[in-house]
Amino acid sequence: SRVIGEEQVVAEADRLVANTAVEAGDLISRYDADPARVAVVEPGVDLDRFRPPPLGQESAVRRAARQRLGLPERGYVVAFVGRIQPLKAPDVLLHAAAAMRELDPLIAQRLTVAIVGGPSGSGLDRPQALIELAAELGISASVRFLPPQTGDDLARLYHAADLVAVPSHSESFGLVALEAQACGTPVVAAAVGGLVTAVRDGLSGLLVDGHDPIDWARTVADLLAEPARLSALARGAVRHARNFSWSRTANGLIAVYREAVAEHRGRLGRLVCQLAGASGAERP
Repeated sequence: SRVIGEEQVVAEADRLVANTAVEAGDLISRYDADPARVAVVEPGVDLDRFRPPPLGQESAVRRAARQRLGLPERGYVVAFVGRIQPLKAPDVLLHAAAAMRELDPLIAQRLTVAIVGGPSGSGLDRPQALIELAAELGISASVRFLPPQTGDDLARLYHAADLVAVPSHSESFGLVALEAQACGTPVVAAAVGGLVTAVRDGLSGLLVDGHDPIDWARTVADLLAEPARLSALARGAVRHARNFSWSRTANGLIAVYREAVAEHRGRLGRLVCQLAGASGAERP
């Protein structure tokens, strides 16, 4: 039923707005959308709210944010932010944290995983399921569960983290990744969907192929063990995120609407002329 509905939308819409070029390609290849009617407008974030700490105050801001959120002031914090559902794959991060004990015990001892979000979907539809998984993996002491954060509290959470992990199996774009980067926090994300656009691999964060917890554990541990590289990614994250402002997205959408309206008026004008010609009346 979803496919049928999407086919109908594609067939009837004057314009289709995709988040990324990849998504636009899917509309064209999978639904036979007219390329002339498909536009790409990437989402944006509020860069006034999601911004890096003042230069030279990074450590103080991080420490204050952790105090406010009840997170350990020392050590590493890797955060997952999003709905608690299988599609978002928070379980991958927990399995990776457990695997890290074998791969890099020193990093694992200093690691806290913050799971931030509420239940949604099916399967892992209760935070309790992740609590039980952490217990089974023997990492309960290293995991903190926080309720969904909004506004300034969400920005504060990104400031508190050394890394934000986005292990989703699918993402149309990945605004969490963009918000985190705007705050100067590098992202480790799955190389899927819009995350390939939202994260500049090697510049603002790292992309991981697949969802093997060992690969994730190795990527996160190696990055946390290299402060200079982490700092470079933090700077790159801010630069990358500046390309995705709300005003840029709004201007892109306005341009698409104007183009659609102009085309619609042109069709109406041609139709009026055709009707006038058929009736012998003067053209307007």
